[in-house]
Amino acid sequence: MRFIFWRERHLSERFFVLILAFIVGLATALAAFVLKELVHTLQHFVTTAAQRHQYLYLVLPPIGIFVTAMIVRYVVRDDISHGVTKILIALSQRKSRIKPHNMWSSILASVITIGMGGSVGAESPIVLTGAAIGSNLGRFFKMEQRNLMLLVGCGAAGAIAGIFKAPITGLVFVVEVLLMDLTLASIMPLLTTSVTSASLAYILSGHQAIFSFNQSEEFMLERIPYALLLGILCGFVALYFSRVMFFLERRFKRIKKYRLRFLLSTTILSVLILLMPPLYGEGYSTIEQLVHSDYGSIMQGSLFEYLGESYWWIVVFLFLVLLFKVFASVSTNSGGGCGGLFAPTLFVGGLTGFLFSHTLNYFRFIQVYLPEKNFILMGMAGAMSAVMHAPLTGVFLIAELSGGYNLFLPLMLVSLSAYCTIRIFMRHSIYSLRLAEEGKLLTHQKDQAVLTLMNLDSVIETEFSSVTPEMMLGDVVRVIGESRRNVFPVIDEENRLMGLVLLDNIRNIMFRPELYDRFHVSKFMVSPPAKILSTMSMEEAMHTFDDTKAWNLPVIDPEGHYLGFISKSKIFNTYREVLSDLSQGD
Repeated sequence: MRFIFWRERHLSERFFVLILAFIVGLATALAAFVLKELVHTLQHFVTTAAQRHQYLYLVLPPIGIFVTAMIVRYVVRDDISHGVTKILIALSQRKSRIKPHNMWSSILASVITIGMGGSVGAESPIVLTGAAIGSNLGRFFKMEQRNLMLLVGCGAAGAIAGIFKAPITGLVFVVEVLLMDLTLASIMPLLTTSVTSASLAYILSGHQAIFSFNQSEEFMLERIPYALLLGILCGFVALYFSRVMFFLERRFKRIKKYRLRFLLSTTILSVLILLMPPLYGEGYSTIEQLVHSDYGSIMQGSLFEYLGESYWWIVVFLFLVLLFKVFASVSTNSGGGCGGLFAPTLFVGGLTGFLFSHTLNYFRFIQVYLPEKNFILMGMAGAMSAVMHAPLTGVFLIAELSGGYNLFLPLMLVSLSAYCTIRIFMRHSIYSLRLAEEGKLLTHQKDQAVLTLMNLDSVIETEFSSVTPEMMLGDVVRVIGESRRNVFPVIDEENRLMGLVLLDNIRNIMFRPELYDRFHVSKFMVSPPAKILSTMSMEEAMHTFDDTKAWNLPVIDPEGHYLGFISKSKIFNTYREVLSDLSQGD
């Protein structure tokens, strides 16, 4: 506490946020480095053993998933899946508070899952880890909610910058995927974290990009139509990926018994890996082989290996791998594993770009040659842009991931056409769709964002005096004399709302004592113009006020129990406070 008092006297809020952003950058880079090193170490140990005993490729992924599930269930005791979605929930519904265990639990769980061969990626877990670091560091120093939200964004940006060595992508990711506004107050902390994290990542693991890429083919204007076509194709592949993922997740969730769900999901995963070994693990090694035109080794260990290395078998094999990657990823997470969709998205995007260019080149349908390694990277950008509804993230991620900065124009063409394609069918990304359906998604629209940040519980007023249906008019007059309100809820013995007594409706009889013992409340109570359910979003509550033109409305729970009232004046006052906090520093 002494340091907090000293800081408040000697350091401005904005300068201290920059210091915290720098610390978050260092911490997220270290976390990303530890995660990658542990995953690669465990993968190397596992694959070395599996090369001597092939059956281990089938056994180890289920073991990793089971161990992860037991750790999550009995040690963490909390849901740590869907990392980016959990960040969006924290920003919109939990005042940017993320539980402290998320600073380590996602790393531990994803290392075991991915290191043992789970068909998911490590990026979403590290993003949740980074956001948790920012949130808990801000809470430790008692930061205000607007700065706490900013530090959560800094943590996410630092995680992306650290694991991909992509500082620009980290910044853009926060704007496009986490839907945070870039203001004069926020851009410097986000930049500080991203640059710090990426710089430390280079120091720790060297300058080499994840995909070593040397552009040997200049991009030609004649290839622009094919870049646009690839983008449209990536949009449809992303649509397939997203829809199938949601469908499979719902199906698995219906299986309540974990033992049965585990057996089903791991059986699916093991069979898929047996038939298509590239589905083992993240899949980056397969993309690396395609970038370097090493097609022969891709089918090694599969049943297709004995069919030869002809064009047709390679294309059919990779097409099946593309189709079933989403099955392998969902099976990994539904069985109890922990991992994200960054790597699977990049994987299917790379395969899409390869199949598109390889097929057109083989059949010579066109006069222009399409460099396959260029189109692999372009496909990765297109799939990322479409699945996450983040075209700029897709462009900068692939450019920084591969060092292929000369491909900016085709990357932008593919990303834009892929994004526009999927937007026709899906308004929201796989991360935000669940929240959008519940009206809990924080958006760039200030009015919508303020309503989302407002909590219905915070505007409920409970100081209204209540009456019962059996009370006489005289009793009601005494209650009115002790109250400062002109609306009185009528509730029964079980606290259920039966109606309202309005002062204006009984003004003509309340001053006639001879009527005090003649009228029960049930005779002059009225029904409210509408009721606000406690499960409603603030936007739904505002629509109810607009429809009824009421100034006060009662709030009930789903069982009809009375909770209080909401007034327009209370909403407007809270709205101004939240808007002021959200806009400060713009």
